[in-house]
Amino acid sequence: MATAFANIAELQDRLGGIPAERIRLNPPPGTATVRDLVRVLDRENRTCELIDGVLVEKTMGYFESIVAMELAYILRRFLATNKLGKVLGEAGTLRILADQVRAADVAFVSWARFPQGRLPKSPVPRLVPDLAVEVLSKGNTRGEMDRKLRDYFDAGVRLVWLIDPPTRSAKSHTAADRFEPIPPNGTIDGGEVLPGFTLSLQELFDNAEATGGECSGRTP
Repeated sequence: MATAFANIAELQDRLGGIPAERIRLNPPPGTATVRDLVRVLDRENRTCELIDGVLVEKTMGYFESIVAMELAYILRRFLATNKLGKVLGEAGTLRILADQVRAADVAFVSWARFPQGRLPKSPVPRLVPDLAVEVLSKGNTRGEMDRKLRDYFDAGVRLVWLIDPPTRSAKSHTAADRFEPIPPNGTIDGGEVLPGFTLSLQELFDNAEATGGECSGRTP
């Protein structure tokens, strides 16, 4: 059933204060479907999330994308010798709830969550990641991320990392309202989701900021 909104202010409030320029008006808010999301991706190469029948464009700046790709690379190197699942990038749209399509900046899905252990063919599969990582951008609001955390854990995500480039810090969430702060010189632990995986925030950001020849090349 479509969600009705009386005005733009009500719509923005429902979405956690997301800037108006990220809210798509075609199709009308409250009526959008997964098919509309795929159409925008195919025709405009823009990644959107579907929230309560509203298409919301993802926001990610240039440096945030570098951080996300660096993290995805580190995870892929870890999984090359630990055959636990697959890593998705920032365009990996997943239908985590009946009416919610989310696209984490980086996500890990264990093999146990793939149907019969096989990769789905759908462009927006019904999959819930074990780990979702959000690299915070200037356009993200506190309300948006609070809502996103609730959706993730309601869907069955086990671990969420919120990485904040300006402070070079992070939060490791095991529930929407339960997290461990990770300082700039700290280390993120994969816990039961990625046993044996650790991530040095300093090394992550040093490599993301490095110019030619400066990367350490080390991975967890």
